[in-house]
Amino acid sequence: MSEHHTEDTRKYWLDEKRNVMKLVYGLAVICGLSIVAEFFVHRHIDHPWEVLFGFYGVYGFGACVILVLLAKELRKLIMRKEDYYDE
Repeated sequence: MSEHHTEDTRKYWLDEKRNVMKLVYGLAVICGLSIVAEFFVHRHIDHPWEVLFGFYGVYGFGACVILVLLAKELRKLIMRKEDYYDE
């Protein structure tokens, strides 16, 4: 089976660095607004540790880090050789 390579010359929105920076700054503003909202929004808590300032942000960040680390280990378990289907 022959390989056919085509060069994609299209420009996408995130190919430009200034657009990536707009996205990063926009996410930073949203994160900042969510921290400020903690002073004004009443939360109905179920557990005592939810009272801590920034709990949901720390919890979400920690969950993402754990998810990435577990995925890296799972990759070692289920990864196949590059020529797995050629055998």
